[in-house]
This record gives sequence, C-alpha cells and structure tokens, in this order.
Amino acid sequence: MSQAKILIVEDEFLIAQGLARKLEKLGYKIIDIVASGEEAIQRTREFYPDLILMDIVIEGDCDGIETAAEIYKSYFIPVIYVTAYADDQILKRAQGTGSYGYILKPFNERELHATIQIALSKHQQALQLQQSAQNAETKCQEKSQHLSRASHNLRNRMTVIQAIAGILHEYGEQLSTQKRQKHLDLIRTSIDNMDEILEDILFLIRSEADQHPFQPQPMDLIEFCQNLFEEYKTSVTEKHTLQLNYNCNYYQANLDRKLLYYILSNLLSNAIKYSPDGGQIVLEISCNWQQVIFRVKDQGIGIPPNYFQKLFQQFERATNVGKIKGTGLGLSIVKQAVDLHQGEVSVESELGRGTTFTVKLPLSLSSEKIEVKPDKLSGCLKKN
Repeated sequence: MSQAKILIVEDEFLIAQGLARKLEKLGYKIIDIVASGEEAIQRTREFYPDLILMDIVIEGDCDGIETAAEIYKSYFIPVIYVTAYADDQILKRAQGTGSYGYILKPFNERELHATIQIALSKHQQALQLQQSAQNAETKCQEKSQHLSRASHNLRNRMTVIQAIAGILHEYGEQLSTQKRQKHLDLIRTSIDNMDEILEDILFLIRSEADQHPFQPQPMDLIEFCQNLFEEYKTSVTEKHTLQLNYNCNYYQANLDRKLLYYILSNLLSNAIKYSPDGGQIVLEISCNWQQVIFRVKDQGIGIPPNYFQKLFQQFERATNVGKIKGTGLGLSIVKQAVDLHQGEVSVESELGRGTTFTVKLPLSLSSEKIEVKPDKLSGCLKKN
C-alpha cells in the first residue's frame, strides 16, 4: 500500500529519523514523529494514520504497549512494535493489544517493508469483516422490525375476526340477514388479508434462501392475462376501468406461471389500491423474439421522487399513501420474481398524475403458434 500514512512513536530521535528516511524511500508518508504515548494518542486523533510504528519503551506515563492498546481500542488503527526487547513477558503483553507485527532492532528495509505490507493487508481484511458484521447486524435488526410489523398486521386482523365472531355469537339471531352477511364478508376479507401477508413473507423467505423454484413452461400470455383480469373485476369500484391491450397475439412464451402471477397481480393490486379516486388501469403486453414487455399504468396518487431509491425494499411505503392499507411487501416480491426471470423492472411516476411500471422478461419462444381470434386482440373490463 504505497503512500500509506505512518506515525512513528520513538523516543530516540536519531533512530526515529533513520526509520523515517527508510520508510520515505520505500514510498510511505510520515505524518509525524513523537516520543510519548500522550503525543501518539493526540496525533492519532488529529491525523488518523493508516499504521503506527511503536517503540515499547517511550517517554511519558504509558509505555508503548499501553498506548497501542488504547489507540487500537479507540481508533482501530494497526500497530507494529519496533523494539530491542524480545522477552516472553513483553511478547505476551504485546499479543493482547491488537498488534499486527513485532520487529526487533536492528532491522533491514526488506523486513520492515514486508511487515508493514502484511499488517496493512490484514487490517484491510479486518475492516471488511467488521463492515460485513455491521451490515449483517443492521440487516438482522431491520428484518426483526419488519417481522414485528407483519406480526402486528396479523394480530390486527385476528382481533377484527375475534370481535366480529363475538358479535355474531352474542347477537347473531337479532341481526338482519344483510348485517350478518356484512360481518361474514369482513371476516372473509380479514382472512384473505392474513393469507396474503403469510404468502408474501414465505415467498421472501424462500427467495432470500435461494430456495424459490424457477419453473418456466409454455403458456398463452393473452389467456393468462385475461384470466387475471377476470379475478380483478371484483376489486375495482364504479370509478375504475380495467383495460387490457396487447401486441403479442400468437406467441407461446416460456415463463414461470406462478412468478408471473406474483408480478402482475401485485402491480395491478397496487394500481387499483393507489388510485382511490378511480381512473383507468391499463395492462399493456408486447413481445418480440427476445423478450416480453408488460406495462401497468394507473392514474393514481403517484410516487414521491425521494422514494424511488427505496421502491423495492421490503416493508417500505411512500409518505403519501395516507390511510391506504398495505404491507410494503408487494414491490419487493415483484423485484425478486423479475430477478428470478433475469429480467428488469422500471418505473415512471408523477405525483397526482399516476404511475407506470414496466417489466421486461427474457423468454424462449416455442415454434408452436397459438391461434387467436380477433375478439382476443383487445379487452376492457369495468365494474358493473
């Protein structure tokens, strides 16, 4: 590591000067020469060197070993001892201070250079391990918080079910048929929401563990999307219109049917959910011999620009969602399902004007052509 910044701690001035000249000749930068432990700590705090060459016997109340231990504890900077002492007691003390080397006087340039390079390399590895450990701890804490939120959502839905069940048990005979049906519908909705949360969490767990299967198979894209739209007829209000457009009317694509369902169902659900004032929800499909392209467009609330970098992170939700319910898992699932296809997903959005998600999936096309009737070339579904 050329141009590494080195602090020399040596109370023999001539020895320190000779050491500094050798190090500069080898390409290192000497930031200072000090004679005591107190000065060494002060210079470390000021300049934060890459490495310290520390004599064991130095001026001041603390010797070199005590000084090195304090520096390593506070600043995590590697120390190499340069000393004329080599008895077992000193070596034992030095080993417990995070030392990266031990050079006996007198020394030659080759030995000095090799010891410094090894120390710098080992310290760099230690820094990387430390960073990895911190990242793992942060990720673990975030996952714990996310699971706590998911648990909270599940408990809320269970509370709703319990409350409604209590009402039906105590007053069921006194309720009108219409009110009983309303309560039963709330129970069914809560159960569906719980099942959705659990399914999403299981999907993410399997994906993170690289255990989610990728099973592409020949499929009729048009038939698949028309069936999906039929499911969503009950999800739209009088103010919503679902529109299906495609320019891919005779290809049979090899895609993972289950993963494609995760992708499109989450995008369509979000498009409907985040268009509380209604509007048109459009799914466009086009394809060529290399890829199929899906676009889901809405006229909803849009996505804040400062949220784009968090868009596909788990349990993240934009600041403008208000009271619109959600787990923050849908787009993370979309991203992972797209990644399993080795595809890409992108988004364009404007606050108050709507959002467009574009998903591009590579595909292998069968030589078999699917006959498509003219009435399958476009579709429009609206809540009756």
